[in-house]
Amino acid sequence: MKLAVVAALISAAAVGARACLDVGFYDTTCPTAETLIQQVVAAAFRNDSGVAPAMIRMHFHDCFVRGCDGSVLIDTVPGSTTRAEKDAAPNNPSLRFFDVIDRAKSAVEAACPGVVSCADVVAFMARDGVVLSGGLGYQVPAGRRDGRTSLEDDALNFLPPPTSTAADLVANFTAKNLTAEDMVVLSGAHTIGVSHCDSFTNRIYNFPNTTDGIDPALSKAYAFLLKGICPPNSNQTFPTTTTFMDILTPTKFDNRYYVGLTNNLGLFQSDAALLTDAALKATVNSFVRSEATFRLKFARAMIKMGQIGVLSGTQGEIRLNCRVVNPVNVTATAADDHHLTSSSSSSSDEVAAS
Repeated sequence: MKLAVVAALISAAAVGARACLDVGFYDTTCPTAETLIQQVVAAAFRNDSGVAPAMIRMHFHDCFVRGCDGSVLIDTVPGSTTRAEKDAAPNNPSLRFFDVIDRAKSAVEAACPGVVSCADVVAFMARDGVVLSGGLGYQVPAGRRDGRTSLEDDALNFLPPPTSTAADLVANFTAKNLTAEDMVVLSGAHTIGVSHCDSFTNRIYNFPNTTDGIDPALSKAYAFLLKGICPPNSNQTFPTTTTFMDILTPTKFDNRYYVGLTNNLGLFQSDAALLTDAALKATVNSFVRSEATFRLKFARAMIKMGQIGVLSGTQGEIRLNCRVVNPVNVTATAADDHHLTSSSSSSSDEVAAS
């Protein structure tokens, strides 16, 4: 995908440590990688626009558990009593379109066997999801290696639940070397996509210390609308029912999520929590006033998030099938030499947002 520079060059220093990643990492070893992946995402998006938010969420859920290592894609081993990340409650059934990731990986494997990591495929697809839904494009520093461990408990321990307080969220993001502002910015991903009922029914039926069971931080009209979508016990009787996270412009990447927040239309407790802290609220209001500011800062935050805990060099592997770790007898690939010899070229020092 060709990305035109329309705003400014974002230096890697401005978005955090480079973590041994480089823009244009596959320029020589698999020059068509990003184009092939973008084509797969675009085709899936034409069939179902939900693929865009799904890829952004996938990248977030990958990076916040064991770092951006593609571990969220690994299947539970049949017969094993230890379940993988993707089967944890925060991921199942909320994470979708693993099949689209499989198709993207197959496309790059056909062109360049054993070169492009699953972790990088997810990072590229997340960027493509942002662009397809109307967000700002950005260049993705690449060179991530794939992890070989995926544990359900890690997802339960590290992914922030939708009931998080402001303090919980700030602590969770700070632990990943992200700032409070990064947290508010990345929460803006809720401007597109859907959520299952069990992520918010506590706010409309049995919120503590209320007479009507409705969270006072939630618009009453919105609460009654949500009750119509998610009736009592819907978590058991209608487990696949979903609703948009941003009811104002649910399929468009814009700043209306923040506008909704200021009108008590945030779907989750964690959304409403952004208004309970003065500094976080000020950031929310800044994005209400300027969509351009939000779009640019979101691109920067995605680049920064994509560098959490990455494996590089000879760490990890280049998984041949994103769902399964490589057999132990699979060792060096064409990518291993590239990951060892690729220098930190000038292209990694500047990241373009467009």
